[in-house]
Amino acid sequence: MNSSDPSDRPEAHRISILIADDQAMIRAGLRLMIETQPDLSVLGEASDGERAVELARSRRPDVVLLDIAMPRLDGLEAARRILAEPGPPRVIMLTMYDTDENLDLSLHAGVSGFLLKGSPPEHLFAAIRSAARGDILLDPAVTGRVVDAYRRVTPPSPPLSGLTAREEQVLRLVAGGLSNSEVADALSITEATVSTHLNRLLAKLSLRDRAQVVRYAYESGIVRPGDPAG
Repeated sequence: MNSSDPSDRPEAHRISILIADDQAMIRAGLRLMIETQPDLSVLGEASDGERAVELARSRRPDVVLLDIAMPRLDGLEAARRILAEPGPPRVIMLTMYDTDENLDLSLHAGVSGFLLKGSPPEHLFAAIRSAARGDILLDPAVTGRVVDAYRRVTPPSPPLSGLTAREEQVLRLVAGGLSNSEVADALSITEATVSTHLNRLLAKLSLRDRAQVVRYAYESGIVRPGDPAG
């Protein structure tokens, strides 16, 4: 048994999830998938963005799954409102379309995940668990584009906010949604070294976690996936 797998530890805290999608069949399908996992639970559903904001405020889920295209209030604006609340839940955006604009706007809003609706269930489960830990996970279908955009970027000089050149490289890749192992591969360094650089840049920038790194990077204009970088 792999003790690192949350599903192998039923005594662990169950991650509570709010599902927001205007299609009842999508909501039902997501609920059925999520409830196969012993460490995940669905505490509510919303059929539009306004209701999603209301339920996020009243029921206090750990993670909110938000469809981008919803009536009354779209998912992006719902995400902004939810994340502006004190002690907000983590937010994962769901979409049928992996456009650079959707990805850019979602990450700029400070979400903790971006998934295509056709993704396999294991990607959904990984995104939920990653978000609950304070990490960020992108659909593998868009991760490659983020890496390509990074590789065309020439980091500014001098380094940003007192960061070393390597810390800035780690910031850019983490802001693009890459895991520590993916950052390590991209920079040809070890995961332990990535963790060290990440912890240092968090301290220097007074940021709490990876989700705040993404918000900082996008609000500062440091990273914009899909832009013709460089």
